Amino acid sequence: MLAAESESPHKSGGGRLSCCLVYPNRYHSAMSNLGFQAVYAMMNAHPGVVCDRAFLPDREELDELERTRGTLLSLETQRPLSSFDLIAFSVSFESDYLNLPAIFRLSGLESFAGSRSPLQPLVLAGGAALFLNPEPVAPFLDLVCIGEAEPILTPLLELLKEGAESRQELLLKAAALPGLYVPSLYEPRYEGDRLVAMNPRPGAPPRVARVWDPDVDARPSVTEIHTDATEFSGMHLVELSRGCPRACRFCAAGFIYLPYRGRSLDLVRREVMKGVEQGRKVGLVAAAVSDYPGIGDLCGEIVAAGGKFSVSSFRIDHLDGGMIEALKASGQKTVALAPEGGSQRLRDLVRKGIDEEQILAACDMLISHDILNLKLYFIIGLPTETQEDLEELVALVSRIRERVLAAARANKRLGEIQLSVNPFIPKPFTPFQWCGMEPVKSLEKKWKFLQKALGRVSNVKLQMESPREAYRQALLSRGDRRLARLLVTADRVGSWKEAVREEGLDTDLFVNRDIPLDELLPWDFIDGGDAGRLEREYRRAFRGE
Repeated sequence: MLAAESESPHKSGGGRLSCCLVYPNRYHSAMSNLGFQAVYAMMNAHPGVVCDRAFLPDREELDELERTRGTLLSLETQRPLSSFDLIAFSVSFESDYLNLPAIFRLSGLESFAGSRSPLQPLVLAGGAALFLNPEPVAPFLDLVCIGEAEPILTPLLELLKEGAESRQELLLKAAALPGLYVPSLYEPRYEGDRLVAMNPRPGAPPRVARVWDPDVDARPSVTEIHTDATEFSGMHLVELSRGCPRACRFCAAGFIYLPYRGRSLDLVRREVMKGVEQGRKVGLVAAAVSDYPGIGDLCGEIVAAGGKFSVSSFRIDHLDGGMIEALKASGQKTVALAPEGGSQRLRDLVRKGIDEEQILAACDMLISHDILNLKLYFIIGLPTETQEDLEELVALVSRIRERVLAAARANKRLGEIQLSVNPFIPKPFTPFQWCGMEPVKSLEKKWKFLQKALGRVSNVKLQMESPREAYRQALLSRGDRRLARLLVTADRVGSWKEAVREEGLDTDLFVNRDIPLDELLPWDFIDGGDAGRLEREYRRAFRGE
């Protein structure tokens, strides 16, 4: 059973467009996702539309459905998903692609759109993973939102309410709307292992433009439904801005949400104070929280009003003393910083824009405010990384540790460094999209070096994302439509390794290969803005600029 929710915007009624918004993961993950909550609220606020929710069942419920051959039902009205007019997936992470075939199977629907009856629901998908690269799951989908939901949903819902003579006519009309991609209207062509063309059918635009919300003050992105069954239980999340102004060369957030847009301080303050009045801790959400103008004063206002707040991470070169004091007053004992590269050479390569002196100064500022628990994010396996770069990472962590220990001894309490190490994963629409991921065995060797150097050091905790999981994420990030069959086979046989063997795919070609700059990429049909900028930044990176 799910924990009780506060009042939701769900309404019911006859003669409306019935939608089911599906998050292809568990309930607690979905209800921590602002994008999912925002789309749910927007759909239910639209005249003539009623929207339920559905989620990947938890392990126990999933086993029961499999055993009894039961049907996945929506949360609000307990209807089978196959009875809705529209099934809409909200997909933030490529790893959730793995769950789509299971949800189709549990709903009594064919995974592949071309095999479904015209009487069955249309299937739509959106979310950050989809407007990076929808191709691994494109054969499952009738419609894909390329960009942010706010400018796309209203015209799409109006079109679906209006209807058409046939599903094909409806999809052709949808393809003419900004930000909507209709996979069935495009035919990929391969030569050997390479994708060489993506041919639009009559009526489809040659490229699909990514769309973005030009007025982020028109509608706040906040927690719409509060529930205890989430990792952010008791918290009111408020989005401060869209995108990131920094444009680090490995990071998709700095490119796919361009242009960077901050919400007005007045709007943010109103939403923040709603959370304080409800007695909830406020979660400030942004790719770069400390870049938000007036953040220190805002945090001080929250504390002065008797509230508490939390943030995800800070920019090392933009810490605000007022914000740190307010964090301390809020009871936050750990602050996350992201040097990313272990050496200065790698930080310059990824265009991080910080040096060791700034990193140490940021740590000193936090320590001086009696915040002695630091979480540090590093990436290993970045292009051109060497053993010397890893040794510099170890030396940097050791210098930070010395500072934490000195302050901890003076204050007669413990301090700790949590080291989060993640393999580099090449992402579409970044300057490093052409770079291959380092092989798993090489990453495992580097991980063993870090374990030997830091794993037994007191006051340092070391954790790393599995290189094999990172490999699979890279495959789904860079893959094309040929992966759809692999996803279905993996669901059927219950083993990823066996599915790869059965399908006969050379997955290393997608993951580990450096892609020539003149080769067609699976996501090249998306017009994401200044494509030349990515190539310029790629060339500048490897020229050491």
